[in-house]
Amino acid sequence: MELLTSYTFLIVAIGTTLLSFASGIIGTVSVIKGQSLIGDAIGHATFPGIILAFMIVGVTDTLSLTIGALIFGVIAFFFIQVITNHSKITLDGALALILSSFFGFGMALKSFVQGNPAFKNTQGIDDYIFGQAAYMLRLDVYLILIASVISLLLFIIFYHQIRIYTFDPIYSSTVGINPSLINFLVLSMTILLIAVGLKAVGAILIVNLLIAPGVIGLMWSNRFNTVVIIAGLAGAAAASTGTYISTAFAGFPTGPSIILVLSAFVLVSMLFGRKGLVTRQIIKVRGESS
Repeated sequence: MELLTSYTFLIVAIGTTLLSFASGIIGTVSVIKGQSLIGDAIGHATFPGIILAFMIVGVTDTLSLTIGALIFGVIAFFFIQVITNHSKITLDGALALILSSFFGFGMALKSFVQGNPAFKNTQGIDDYIFGQAAYMLRLDVYLILIASVISLLLFIIFYHQIRIYTFDPIYSSTVGINPSLINFLVLSMTILLIAVGLKAVGAILIVNLLIAPGVIGLMWSNRFNTVVIIAGLAGAAAASTGTYISTAFAGFPTGPSIILVLSAFVLVSMLFGRKGLVTRQIIKVRGESS
């Protein structure tokens, strides 16, 4: 109880749980549409924005670095759209190009900054690669809260349009829904959550918060509303459990702990979920015996 009520644990737990709950819900749309790697590409592409923001303000200020990440997330999305719409390169190819080139640019900037005596206080920049939730501040939680509330409100307001667009974008056009607008809305929410979640889990691991909960939800239900609820709850449960593990056992970083718990949830769901391997085998055996 002393651990669960400590200030540090509560700050980290609230931040990661809110982030994972919202990311699980929003990320489900990309999982169903087969666009999961968009989050991965944008997550990596935000890193140069973080470094450039640091170069401008001179300190690792959370708000400034988040704004830098947001800007480069939007730029990355713009380039992905341009490449896929105006060339013969497929979406997978465009994502690979953007991910590698933007992240490589960010790493080059990071090396330049850390090797330049003009930039003295570079401590904390590496946290945005792999995450360092243990150093989250109240401001980080506020930013996650604002981003999560905005994303969830937009999801609720446009829920009907998003659901139709997710399963049948052609039909959505016939009933007056603009697929391009809904696609931009979903990706905007994704970029927003990625930007505020980088400090918690890092550019490399953030995609897991967007993909794994959706996979878990799909293993347990076919109904869209049930899937998103399961995804959000699975993300929140993994975040709170991973945060507890990292706090209770020294040497366990928070971000990777959350990802490992989520991965365990995915494995259990793939085996014992409603559409899991073990469940289907049991149903098959029962059907043959009857």
